[in-house]
Amino acid sequence: MPAPNPLWSGDRDPGLRDRENEHRTEPLPGIGAPEPATRSMPTGPAFRPPVDPPEAPLEHARRRGPLAGFVVGAVLATVAFAAGALVSGTDGGPGDVIKEAKPLEATSGGQQATKVGEVYREAGNSVVQVRRGGGSGTGFIVEGPGLVVTNAHVVGNAKTVQLILERGDAPVTATVTGTDESSDLAVLKVNPDALKGRKALPLADSDKVNVGDTAVAIGFPLGLDRTVTAGIVSGIGRQIEAPNGFSIDKVIQTDAPINPGNSGGPLLDDRGRVIGVNSQIATAGSQGNVGIGFAVPANTVRDVVPTLSTGQAIKRSFLGVSTAPPADSSAGAEVAKVTPGGPASQAGLQGPAFAGGTGGDIIVGIDGKRVSSPEDVSAAISGKVPGDRVEVEVRRSGDLKKVGVTLGTRPKNAGP
Repeated sequence: MPAPNPLWSGDRDPGLRDRENEHRTEPLPGIGAPEPATRSMPTGPAFRPPVDPPEAPLEHARRRGPLAGFVVGAVLATVAFAAGALVSGTDGGPGDVIKEAKPLEATSGGQQATKVGEVYREAGNSVVQVRRGGGSGTGFIVEGPGLVVTNAHVVGNAKTVQLILERGDAPVTATVTGTDESSDLAVLKVNPDALKGRKALPLADSDKVNVGDTAVAIGFPLGLDRTVTAGIVSGIGRQIEAPNGFSIDKVIQTDAPINPGNSGGPLLDDRGRVIGVNSQIATAGSQGNVGIGFAVPANTVRDVVPTLSTGQAIKRSFLGVSTAPPADSSAGAEVAKVTPGGPASQAGLQGPAFAGGTGGDIIVGIDGKRVSSPEDVSAAISGKVPGDRVEVEVRRSGDLKKVGVTLGTRPKNAGP
């Protein structure tokens, strides 16, 4: 079976790797380049399906430069397999946001299979295949006339894509009304008549998802027809790198098998509600599913769909720093890099370069709220809008200092 194409990934700042405990992968035989530990899923199959000819995998651009992903909210999630935990630790990143799965109460396999079957029967025909060029992914119907959600990396720069509602049906043309690379989400629109008899899938409150909850994935893996797999929610509060190098927060980790072609499909709870959108898988050099998948949370879907469905862009606030856990293991978020000309730079926040390379400002508070980790910086800024002014409290050379910063608008890409 041919290997899936490599996808975008983010290189890390070498100076921070030791304290972030980054898992480093080895080159794949015959390829010669490291396989990213976490990657978005190819959107095409790796072998010929039994009926239709295969869709070729879609390629995605690799991230550039050693500092890619080190801006506010830009963290490449890496997998520390030896410890069995996901570690992410740059600006907006949980230096160590790890929520271990708890043992489930014993249930019979028959009961679980029955519940999964019920979810599939209820939600299955609301999940559609999305085809662009020679590649394919998954999407699902949401509330609104003719609206379908998928991943931004599934549609790429396309203005229109084709939807396959059922195997053997003629493709239905969908217009891409908007994409948001910062959340890896896209909204498609078709003639509502094409979706008659198919319901919009309800969105759960993803903030209420718990480790150990049932997780059901429906999609079109490897170009096969509609497929269901099931597992549990393995972790919450993860961060993964978005296609533009920033981070996606509050990501849900699952062991429900998801594979190339599942991109953009729903991850559902045992009531058939969408808890997330399947977006990435951890590979650690493997060519298939290793039981670690990541889904963009449903609350992010709820936030962006109204704007994207009208063709408008999502505007996000921007502080302009990269952060990491402090080298001295204290609470806070150490400024590892300041974006030149950005809001933080203009306000006077300092990175290691201003301190002779010995360490930058350590952010300990924003607007009077304590900052204990890099994740807290991302959370504080994500609740603001461009133009808002925030008071950032930092520890610099042992002294506390307050710096006022007027937030800017997040650029299209995180940059090098």
